[in-house]
Amino acid sequence: MVDPRFSGGTSAAVAAEIGTLAPHVDLSVVAVETAMFSGRTVHAGLQRAMEENGIDLVWNPKVVRGDVVVIHNPSCLKFNSDLALRISCRVAVVVTHENFLRPNGSEGFDVGLCLDLIDRALVCGVRVLAPVSDYNRLGVAEWMDRTGAAWDLAEFNWFNICDFEIKAPNPVPADRRGRHSRAGLEKFPPLGVMKAHFPKTAESCTILGGDYFLEDPDSVPAHWTVRKFGAMDVGEFLRELDFFVYFTHPNWRESFGRVIAEAIAAGKLVITDAGTARVFGDAVVSSDGSDVDEIVSAYVADPEGYVRFVEEAQRALERFRPERFVSDVLRGIERLEEAGVDAVL
Repeated sequence: MVDPRFSGGTSAAVAAEIGTLAPHVDLSVVAVETAMFSGRTVHAGLQRAMEENGIDLVWNPKVVRGDVVVIHNPSCLKFNSDLALRISCRVAVVVTHENFLRPNGSEGFDVGLCLDLIDRALVCGVRVLAPVSDYNRLGVAEWMDRTGAAWDLAEFNWFNICDFEIKAPNPVPADRRGRHSRAGLEKFPPLGVMKAHFPKTAESCTILGGDYFLEDPDSVPAHWTVRKFGAMDVGEFLRELDFFVYFTHPNWRESFGRVIAEAIAAGKLVITDAGTARVFGDAVVSSDGSDVDEIVSAYVADPEGYVRFVEEAQRALERFRPERFVSDVLRGIERLEEAGVDAVL
């Protein structure tokens, strides 16, 4: 179950799951229209995945039945006052794509409202929250402790499948910096920080998804190349840079960071904050943002070190491959089903 009109990582992640899970389970995809995405169309990648696997999207059914029902990204319900359906299953899994808590500890959205709407629709044996990463898990667990929520926390992470084409890093890296994301204020640090991370001294500075900056063209430094979200193919964009410099608003963090995995697979060295780096470990360079110039300069001066770092980072992405998802997640679901049977007996 998903609102298939998410413009960013949720739909891309679900699209990857469809192709991965379809050979292993009897899979249906249910679309739930939420107020959050009123008027938008189905994500193109998700639509393509269903067509390739011969799956029809079922819109707004009154009843959803299955052994296991997976509900993606409860934050899409934050503008709803009800959820006009019934969900009957042995195991219900709510995948927590959006962080429950911000870095300052406040709620990222009205978590209680969204989960309560789902809870009231459920008739099931086992209900769990499944984080998408260890970082995401920390916030979910803390929120559960604060609220005493009547949900269980899955032992496994419902991680994003990263099955991207692996491309060799540039053997002679230059100070070519860039970043991309969907357009949203939460995705970017303040303009002053952006200017520090993408300075005149860099050979090139390219930003894809910088719609916010284009609203005030006079504020955009002359040495930046800024394009709107979706203005060009991501792979083509990534060919223009050697360093992927990715920081967000101080009070927002990626729960997984699919764009970072894309950049690593494309052969780029990624520099990001400690919270986001937690998902990828040694596959990225963790920074507080104050030493980006020094990091870039050091790797430009050491091409062999640059190539070695990126190649090791690419090998680290193997833990997010489709076969790992099948083994880890489906095994986790089987354990949940067994627990549900034991509870009934």
